Amino acid sequence: MDIAKLWDQLEPGTRQWLVDNPGFRILPRSVAAAMATATGVRFEQDRHGETALSPSDCDFIRKAAELHEARADKLSGPRH
Repeated sequence: MDIAKLWDQLEPGTRQWLVDNPGFRILPRSVAAAMATATGVRFEQDRHGETALSPSDCDFIRKAAELHEARADKLSGPRH
């Protein structure tokens, strides 16, 4: 899929779902459909209509989630 190349084309809500769920290796049909609509790319689906993420896609999403969390921590300021 190479989600890194498609990332900037995704709707903010779809990106948020991905960073909120970085452990998913199979995308729900609704998320894959939103990604296809935003990017114009049709993703390979299994016989159940689900789209599997590649290991590199999973790594990218995990890094994006870590970056998102680090930014949120920075914005919330020091914890006491």
